Amino acid sequence: MENVFESYRGKHIALIGAGVSNRPLVKLFSDAGAFVTVCDKAPKLDVEFTSGSKNVRFSLGEDYLKNLDHDIIIKSPGIRFDLPELVRARENGSVVTSEMEIFFSLCPAEIIGVTGSDGKTTTTTLIYEILRNAGYTCHLGGNIGRPLLAEVGGISENDKVVVELSSFQLHTMTHSPQVAVITNISPNHLDYHKSMEEYTDAKKNIYLYQAKDDRLILNYDNEHTAAIRHGNITYFSMKTQPENGVYLKDGVIMFGDKPVLNVSDIKIAGKHNIENYMAAAAAVLPLVKNENIANTAKNFNGVEHRIEFVRELRGVRFYNDGSSSSPSRTAAALASFERDIILIAGGYDKKIPFDTLGDDIARKVKYLILMGQTAEDIARAVAGRVPSQKADSLEQAVKAAYEIAETGDTVILSPGCASFDMFKNFEQRGNLFKEYVNGLEQ
Repeated sequence: MENVFESYRGKHIALIGAGVSNRPLVKLFSDAGAFVTVCDKAPKLDVEFTSGSKNVRFSLGEDYLKNLDHDIIIKSPGIRFDLPELVRARENGSVVTSEMEIFFSLCPAEIIGVTGSDGKTTTTTLIYEILRNAGYTCHLGGNIGRPLLAEVGGISENDKVVVELSSFQLHTMTHSPQVAVITNISPNHLDYHKSMEEYTDAKKNIYLYQAKDDRLILNYDNEHTAAIRHGNITYFSMKTQPENGVYLKDGVIMFGDKPVLNVSDIKIAGKHNIENYMAAAAAVLPLVKNENIANTAKNFNGVEHRIEFVRELRGVRFYNDGSSSSPSRTAAALASFERDIILIAGGYDKKIPFDTLGDDIARKVKYLILMGQTAEDIARAVAGRVPSQKADSLEQAVKAAYEIAETGDTVILSPGCASFDMFKNFEQRGNLFKEYVNGLEQ
């Protein structure tokens, strides 16, 4: 693998965006003898990022994309491929790619990739944990965990690589994993993608470049994924019994005519998590035994910020679903509980309609606390069917929820929106929620 990176010696490489996926690449390529330019809109980068690197220069500030004449341009996932500067660079002979694209081309191990509008992080983590339970050496990365390109030299052909892939990462991909999973597709990230069609087409890249014997795992209950006809498909379904697929029967997850997992063994709450286990099972069953899936189900406590139990205080239970960035995710969270829910929702506007979520809130929520850019939009969708109030901050929202709550109620932060209007990311949003909840007094 060192020889592969040696081939970059003398190349001029531009890293567009100094985010998580590109940061490890600065040292990787500069150590290989490449001349690296870090391009970022920020006027200044932190010392830790720049230290220990050689053959590195910086193009920062408003003109960070000026003079892109490099041999290779590696863009961060959140930067669109059709920026005029990148189009011109391509026309002039530059290769425009991404960290994940390069990793796929170099990785010697089987890759299992997961995408979807909802559930992809939990499903990715479940696949990783089940494979580890079966004794495989596994590597977790992509949109979850850490960038993997800098570690590709330590991956062997007998290992398993599990990656979560966002629509941003898939948008320009020309490689597909050997096992591709699409949990579902619903409107999301329409602030970035120009249309629902573009968003859906980005998701499809997870399977478009698969080989004949590769496998595609699809949700039979989702209209967008059920309509896909491509290659070697295994369906999973909560509602019906797809031929040679994974389905639910009398409280047991089945694969074909064989039982796989008792739903009662699943430790994490919510019908959507049964669905996540079904998707994971369809992906790993050729590689593991049923007992590996059952062992994982009995011991897996869930992913942080995804319906994460925080605390019970005065008979009120608090849950952190701070990673919820779409209306469908919040709907799934609400479906995990009975009535008497106090919901804290709202955030950055991704141009997704809230009509259906408004109906879900009206059915399950006793009181609604709204914040962020989308507060008014969600309020309109609810149309006065649930008492509500606005909060200027998350701390204010938590205090208001606690004052309103009665013994037996559930308070859940499940914004249904991205976090960027008020927070750095959803992790900060969820961590602050936990901090404020744990700071409440009897």
